[in-house]
Amino acid sequence: MNTSRSLLVIACALALSANAWAAKVPPGAKLHAVQELVRGNGTEPATLDPNKMEGRPESNLAVELFEGLVSLDPDGKVIPGVAEKWESKEGGRIWVFSLRKTAKWSDGSPVTARDFEFSFKRMVDPKTASQYAWYLGKAANVSNAVAVMEGKKPPAELGIKALNDHTLQFTLEKPVAYVVATLAHGSLMPLPQKVVEKFGDKWTDAANLVSNGPYRLVERVVNERIVMKRNSHYWNNAATVIDKVTFLPIQHQSAEYQRYRANEIDLSADGGVPSEQLAQIRRDIPNELAYWPQLGTYYYIFNFRTKPFDDIRVRKALSLAINREIIAKNIVGTGETAAYSFTPATTDGYKPIEHAWEKLTQAQRDDEARKLLAEAGYGPGKPLKFELLYNTNELHKKIALAVASMWKKIGPVEIELVNQEWKTFLDTRNNGNFAVARAAWIADYNEPSTMLDMFHSKHGNNDGKYLSAKYDGIVDGAKTTLDDGQRLAAYQNAERQLAEDFPVAIVYHYSVRHLIKPWVKGYGRNPEGRIKTSDLYILAH
Repeated sequence: MNTSRSLLVIACALALSANAWAAKVPPGAKLHAVQELVRGNGTEPATLDPNKMEGRPESNLAVELFEGLVSLDPDGKVIPGVAEKWESKEGGRIWVFSLRKTAKWSDGSPVTARDFEFSFKRMVDPKTASQYAWYLGKAANVSNAVAVMEGKKPPAELGIKALNDHTLQFTLEKPVAYVVATLAHGSLMPLPQKVVEKFGDKWTDAANLVSNGPYRLVERVVNERIVMKRNSHYWNNAATVIDKVTFLPIQHQSAEYQRYRANEIDLSADGGVPSEQLAQIRRDIPNELAYWPQLGTYYYIFNFRTKPFDDIRVRKALSLAINREIIAKNIVGTGETAAYSFTPATTDGYKPIEHAWEKLTQAQRDDEARKLLAEAGYGPGKPLKFELLYNTNELHKKIALAVASMWKKIGPVEIELVNQEWKTFLDTRNNGNFAVARAAWIADYNEPSTMLDMFHSKHGNNDGKYLSAKYDGIVDGAKTTLDDGQRLAAYQNAERQLAEDFPVAIVYHYSVRHLIKPWVKGYGRNPEGRIKTSDLYILAH
């Protein structure tokens, strides 16, 4: 079978036949009289502007307030969003999206293809300073996206244009079989141009924000709560059940857990399962602990701009010394798995490989690490000194302490742990003001490129500034290879290159993990970890 042709035909067929998802209440189910939900969100979001979002705390809110061309069902499958159908032309180089004529903004005005065009061109415009400016070029391969991001061409030349109010056209540099899957990302939402231009940076204030998703913003109290209510103008509002959702930015898992046990929270933040209380949770409320494999990786970034992390021997030594099994099973302990490759085994279209160092026992890895540090010049009288940066969170601190202890076992290593609040942490890491920093990458879509792109020299989140022309070439070639077998082989080669260069110390692959009240229903097992409120409903209790 011609793989490229089959992928494109399937994508178009799905677009024409799939129904949009919403809350699916089983026949006979008795709903609670008050459909109001309280959710944890981990920390205060850095922004509510989709084009400027970067992390999960922001993305969680973007998919509630806004809806893109496509969306995801509870199990992570791509479904129509504002676009009710789409088709490809010229062998997949041109994609045309037909928008719903019933789609409206929360002020009642129509959502048009021009709202998407405005948003996408704004995102790649260097003036916007979007951390996801790279995405349309590196992930979706949109024509001229990289050139615009680098300031070599004006935003007007981005290969996305509104053909009319309800038709949006994408032109790609080369066909990408999974391009539609990339478009469910939280940064790729339409924006109300008149509102953005009228209020500038204040357009996301509760009094100003106009959205097109299932919910609208009604209140924001920084570091306390974000409150949303149903958007009566949302095209699928009739299928929404939850009337009001409140997100609480609680950084400390233990504090969130206490509020959950006091019935002040119905659904914890992803990862909101404190390891100290895990035994108690499994004993007292085992049916409220939900977890499943997630397309995400926990790791530490080495800053190539800071000595001695430009030395492969130091990076490799520190990576080898981490006992991943202990961290995944004993410190986290909710289905996480030790990671030796960056791409999780559950990613669609990927089959893991085994690296030579992975076959060693931990004692053998430690011995090799000691030799590498000695070769790099570190020993008695000359300890390896550096700061380890992480964002405020009990689990991150616990892991950092464990890793620091493991590193100290392989030689004279002196580590200063530095923690910062989320927004400050992001700024510090993005600006390169660190030696080693905690990081995590959750898939933007279910395909290996979303993980492996992280280390491309032009990726906006390559904060360690790893630069390898060989690696770039492997990843670039893989993404535009439409044959499944050849693409898999290329992705495996990319992982082999990472295992030679050690740009990061990979620690574990995530599981989605929540505490969820037994009366909250409608969530699935989305491997990207997303649980949308519009899919949920509350049973009588």
